[in-house]
Amino acid sequence: MLRRVLVANRGEIAARILRACREMNIETVAICSEADRGALFTTLATRSVCIGPASAAQSYLDQQAVLNAALLTGCDAIHPGFGFLSENAEFAALTRDNGLVFIGPSPEVIALLGDKDAARRLAREQGIPVVPGSQGLVGDAEAAEQVAGQLGYPVLLKAASGGGGRGIRVVAEPGELSSQLAEARAEAKACFGNDDIYIEKLITAPRHIEVQILGDSHGNQIHLGERDCTLQRNRQKVIEEAPAAAVPEELHQRMTADALRAARAVGYENAGTVEFILTPDGEYYFIEMNTRIQVEHPVTEMITGINIVREQIRIASALPLEFSQADVRFEGHAIECRINAEDPAHGFAPCPGTIEHLHLPSGFGVRVDTVAHPGYIISPYYDSLLAKIIVHGRNRHEAVLRMRRALEETLFTGITTNLGLLYMVLYSPDFLYNRIDTGTVERNLDTMLGALKEEVML
Repeated sequence: MLRRVLVANRGEIAARILRACREMNIETVAICSEADRGALFTTLATRSVCIGPASAAQSYLDQQAVLNAALLTGCDAIHPGFGFLSENAEFAALTRDNGLVFIGPSPEVIALLGDKDAARRLAREQGIPVVPGSQGLVGDAEAAEQVAGQLGYPVLLKAASGGGGRGIRVVAEPGELSSQLAEARAEAKACFGNDDIYIEKLITAPRHIEVQILGDSHGNQIHLGERDCTLQRNRQKVIEEAPAAAVPEELHQRMTADALRAARAVGYENAGTVEFILTPDGEYYFIEMNTRIQVEHPVTEMITGINIVREQIRIASALPLEFSQADVRFEGHAIECRINAEDPAHGFAPCPGTIEHLHLPSGFGVRVDTVAHPGYIISPYYDSLLAKIIVHGRNRHEAVLRMRRALEETLFTGITTNLGLLYMVLYSPDFLYNRIDTGTVERNLDTMLGALKEEVML
């Protein structure tokens, strides 16, 4: 078993990892920027080290600073969490080359699957359905126009590297392609240092379904079922559920089998996620594979009872999985809402500031992952995620009722959040009757914000 782990992240995911290590009797080192000195997550570690200024580029993204902190404090492993360096193959290799364990897949696998065009080729080779698109990267606008013409508009321009909705553009007609391609390339270059672009046929009104996998160094790979991450805004997930109510058993079997086929093709180790889109007529297509733990992993933990972070650490310790596929059981339904410090009424502008007071929900079947507290300063330097509220019920109906109750109990003062909007989503007919697609939130945003304004005024 690993002896001392450095957590190369911040906020609620850092706290999540530090708590798992504490339960496993593993010493921990938290890193922080100057802006996060004294933050709650740093107090959960055996030791904390400030590695740089508030800017993420000079702290959490500074590979050498993170590595030096691990080496100087005698760590034998680094857990990257999600975001920051979690899918950086160069950092994973640097960690390994300095004699430390990177808690995640190998640098080679991260590099392969981090290239979305290469991941699509891998899926095709394994017989996994892939969204129709370019057979490789597209060069100039002329080549892109030729591919788009063959696919038929609308099409999607997608960055070969990175994620989080960056470097993606929808092109509805030929006249838009050249300018949109230039914009996608520029954003991809700025965000990921790579302006490679490929093209996909735009699938209208899809659902976003992902399958959680685990693999160990002994050749065992299993899945922990699927999650429905369809409710999004600007390609950022808002509410997630497990299992996916729109996926019947036969489809569940096919999708999870394809997810495992992709994982086995690369000898995948540690936690990962295979992502699909599901069309209204029941067809599904592979879109990408994320080589890290996901923000929404708690909903899978709630329906399986499996601590995914704990399994990550065990796998990195070269231990075999403690259970087989036949041992995995799915119980009930779980929902997660992401509470962000942002203002939905003003274009979802980030709202840094200081939390004056808060009250977090509790009770049967409720879990909250957060490091927020009265006096907590929300920095403008990082993402706006404040808390994840997760509930579990015997079925979807009970989980929805429980989440409504949990949001009603939640209070933040001193800052603006998306809490009210989430509450309105839980009452929307499309959500209640599970008639959702990835555009549902944006199509109904004005209606929900109007209703929320009237509710607040009353």
